[in-house]
Amino acid sequence: MEKLVSLCKRRGFLFQSSEIYGGLNGFWDYGPLGVELKRNVKDAWWRDMVTAHDDMSVLPGAPTEYEMTGLDCTIIMHPQVWKCSGHFDLFVDKMVDCRESKKRYRWDHVVGAWVTGAKKQHGADAVKAEVERVFVTVMDSENPLPQIETRALKYFGLRAKDASKIEMESKTAVLSSFDSFEAVVGPDATTTGTLTDPRDFNLMFPTTIGALGGEDDRAFLRPETAQGIFVNFRNVVDSTRVKIPFGVAQVGKSFRNEITPRNFTFRSREFEQMEIEFFCHPDSSQKWYAFWRDRRMQWYKKLGLSGERLILREHHQDELSHYSTGTADIEYAFPFLPAGEYGELEGIAHRGDFDLRSHMEGKLDEKSNPLAVQLNEHGKPKYRGSGKDLTYRDEVTNERYTPHVIEPSAGADRATLAFLCEAYREDSAPDDKGNMQTRTLLSLHPRIAPIKAAVFPLVKKDGMPEAAKEIYLALKQKFNVFYDEKGAVGRRYRRQDEAGTPYCITVDGESLSDKTVTIRDRDSLEQVRVKMDDVVAEIESRINA
Repeated sequence: MEKLVSLCKRRGFLFQSSEIYGGLNGFWDYGPLGVELKRNVKDAWWRDMVTAHDDMSVLPGAPTEYEMTGLDCTIIMHPQVWKCSGHFDLFVDKMVDCRESKKRYRWDHVVGAWVTGAKKQHGADAVKAEVERVFVTVMDSENPLPQIETRALKYFGLRAKDASKIEMESKTAVLSSFDSFEAVVGPDATTTGTLTDPRDFNLMFPTTIGALGGEDDRAFLRPETAQGIFVNFRNVVDSTRVKIPFGVAQVGKSFRNEITPRNFTFRSREFEQMEIEFFCHPDSSQKWYAFWRDRRMQWYKKLGLSGERLILREHHQDELSHYSTGTADIEYAFPFLPAGEYGELEGIAHRGDFDLRSHMEGKLDEKSNPLAVQLNEHGKPKYRGSGKDLTYRDEVTNERYTPHVIEPSAGADRATLAFLCEAYREDSAPDDKGNMQTRTLLSLHPRIAPIKAAVFPLVKKDGMPEAAKEIYLALKQKFNVFYDEKGAVGRRYRRQDEAGTPYCITVDGESLSDKTVTIRDRDSLEQVRVKMDDVVAEIESRINA
């Protein structure tokens, strides 16, 4: 992972936001290559899910044919949206504060182990210390036990050579499993009992609309794109000819005030989502859930993620969100995770009718079964809905119902990171002199590669640059391509391999006589001769293969 992060910085895929001022944790900038890669991921998703969707045929596994359309909703919405959706009350993390270090921690990210020992005594008059059993903690990490031992030795005033004087349990636990913190040593504390009781911390970023800045002007940056689709459900149905079942897709920025952003771009405070809200009849919703779960899994495999590192995991009942009757996560074995562990790439949720009903009637009580509007102490809806009719009437059967929703929700940043992790590799290839050298490459699928092809003149003379530039300009009309005439051709190949460029086109001495060029494949290193006039068609066919 360290090598990939270094490559991303060196080659212009990703930079720390505001780096010249020390950076801002949880925020990342996409560089010249990174912005192309991420845009290609989003474009591939939009094309495969929306614009190229075959709405006249029944796709494998689908109950019927269906339509797709799109939206682009605002980042700031009416505050009532987030109250009725449940985010205002439920989108929270439990936090604890340390009275000693003055730091704040998310309690389910603090991990520790029980340690028994006695504090070292100093001086001639020192009495024998009482044996203590304390819970020593650190922030969650891949291998916390060595860190816990180091902190435990420091707590008891011992050195590494005195490790045998303490007894540490090998089983770790998270702070969220504790009812009392009296025996807990905080991650940055030197004594016990410094942590406060947990309290809710809302993950939405607040902002102010207008100049006065009062409570009535308070709004939030959206934590997800889904709600913009739900509140526009009636607008979409009334303004288009879509009939249920149909899906509405959206790609856009979301913001979550993550307490501990970590693992490169995996958990960030500003990120981009690729979401579909698929509206269907309640009777067929389980079949549609299964369809979307399997279809989204295949999409990642089609674009190059290994089936060995990719799993589809159904949520257990106690994991389900308050609105969901079924959720599956597509997870990837990111290299920053311990062996055998996976991180979420995309969630496919069966949301039932929770969202549309909430925006009609008022926030539903997630603890009720069947779902009912949550009431306040006066017996009125805690958060009032819009009162607008968000039901659907079937023009053929005249049946009116509240559609159920299946939501495939993918992260563009996490997908981009997964494709980078999967693509990074090292192998051996001959240099200009035929000597085998270690080669670093990004084996990205041609559809999402930032640069589709690079064009080289073998040398800067004999008309080769002129011919190469002509090919470059022809390719540039359709693809993002790169022209390079500096340095030995072997080094130029290596630079493009690191950038993930799948094809390199070289104009050499023979090109001017037989009107052919060499196309080199990044992964196989195979080189074939192709006519100059056929280069654009050849590259296009390879990318779309």
